[in-house]
Amino acid sequence: MSKPSPISISEFKHIITDYFDAWGRSFPWRETKDPYKILVSEIMLQQTQTERVLPRYNQWLELFPTVDDLANASFDTVLAAWVGLGYNRRAKYLHETAKIIQTQYNSLFPMDSEELQKFPGIGHYTANAVSTFAFNKPNVFIETNIRSVFIFFFFSECENITDREILERVAETVDKENPRLWYYALMDYGADLKRKIPNPNRQASSYTKQSKFIGSTRQARGSVLRYLAREKSGTSIQIAQSEGVEAHRIEAVLPALIKEGMVAEAEGKYFVYS
Repeated sequence: MSKPSPISISEFKHIITDYFDAWGRSFPWRETKDPYKILVSEIMLQQTQTERVLPRYNQWLELFPTVDDLANASFDTVLAAWVGLGYNRRAKYLHETAKIIQTQYNSLFPMDSEELQKFPGIGHYTANAVSTFAFNKPNVFIETNIRSVFIFFFFSECENITDREILERVAETVDKENPRLWYYALMDYGADLKRKIPNPNRQASSYTKQSKFIGSTRQARGSVLRYLAREKSGTSIQIAQSEGVEAHRIEAVLPALIKEGMVAEAEGKYFVYS
């Protein structure tokens, strides 16, 4: 991919929109304006590849087609549907958010991104993305693919670029009439860009390389929750033996899982908190 240098905002917007007209991707969460379905996709896509999310997204909506269906489900059912996507706290946050929307918002999602940020596990990006994709609000936000695009076009010779600098450029370019499609176009261009050149995000001050999964706390936490979702209950030794993880590593993560409300314990046995 080549870029004009220097490039004007107008030229930049033409490049992105022309690319999207020719190569834009299609996903089920782009075919809906239902904020619940869009939130599900956004939470699933956090740190999980699109190819893995797609089948799980469809399965999830078969089990929990509406925010009320999710709110009314037990957490052990929710977790069982989530296991395999990783970062299992996301399932808990999503479940808790559904309950709040049902009980405090009459099952209707707020349109405002600042209001959405009040829900568990929903940060700046997710709140603004849901607001834009569901309600076409011209919010200003970035994620990994968008960040790549702006670094490539506007900061290619720089290092330690801050998100604040990038957000200033995003604000200058956002399409006020159809921000939904504009952000889809940015994301698709960025996804393609990272397949063709070294990841531009390495020039960002926020860039961190993901640590190895094997031997990590994430692996041990995932093992506990995967076992309990499958077997319903078990001791730390049973979990360790079944999952092939050292018992001391399983025991090390159990207190945090209990504190977070993911797992409960009774008489030496653990089970998914519900």
